[in-house]
Amino acid sequence: MIEKVGPVPLADILAAQARLEGIAVRAPVARCEAAPDGITLDLKLESLQPISSFKLRPIGNAVLTKPAAALGEGIYTSSSGNSALAVAWMARRLGLAATAVVPEATPEAKLSGLRRLGAVIERLPFQDWWRAIETGGLPGRAGCYIDAVRDPAALAGDGTIGIEILEQCPDVEAIFTPFGGGGLACGIACAVRALKPSVKVIACEIETAAPFTAALAAGERVVIPFDPGFVSGVGFGQVLPEMWPMVGEMIDGAMTVSLDEIAGAIRTLAERNRVIA
Repeated sequence: MIEKVGPVPLADILAAQARLEGIAVRAPVARCEAAPDGITLDLKLESLQPISSFKLRPIGNAVLTKPAAALGEGIYTSSSGNSALAVAWMARRLGLAATAVVPEATPEAKLSGLRRLGAVIERLPFQDWWRAIETGGLPGRAGCYIDAVRDPAALAGDGTIGIEILEQCPDVEAIFTPFGGGGLACGIACAVRALKPSVKVIACEIETAAPFTAALAAGERVVIPFDPGFVSGVGFGQVLPEMWPMVGEMIDGAMTVSLDEIAGAIRTLAERNRVIA
């Protein structure tokens, strides 16, 4: 049984920062040229990580804090793509076997990246894949399961982003972050609460798949119908039970966006900032 997850202390985030030196890059911040007049909007370019995703931070720290004996049979994770890429990248770095358990609809761009890194790919129907996330692994599967959301070491890895944002943008008032499992938002919030609690952390969800927004409205976890459309990395039907109530206590608010708005944002980033995210 997976235990409830609570906030991680700043000391653990600082230790993760040191541990990830030479693995995750200190992603730069760029001014968004498309921001409305009177609004300063900066972009934290985690797309410049070696796997093009922030997931290298939580996965990297989670793997590096595991005892060596636990890694002997390799590592695996259940992921829509980016956590699996991080597991495969870490496995190659450490000389371990890696398996990526992915949903059947995983984009080919992520699958090709997994193949390039030498991971074994196991594709499952969505419900079976989601069950592996809920239970933290697959029954009878050899290897060490790496959890990118509920492992405190993963949260500490996410928290390193919060530290960097506060250093790079000392006048920041609010941080807007995608919300899938909640690890990224909560990890950043742990760092912000410790260092500059006046900064708000806002979770962003797809309006057709917004379990956190629904949970905030209800004051408890709820199961909702969901359709994330083309956005494969976030958008599920419920907040994981181990992450509630922490996400409700740590995150200052939520906003939802449409699929059209997401497509427009991707296009704007490419056209105005030359960023592919």
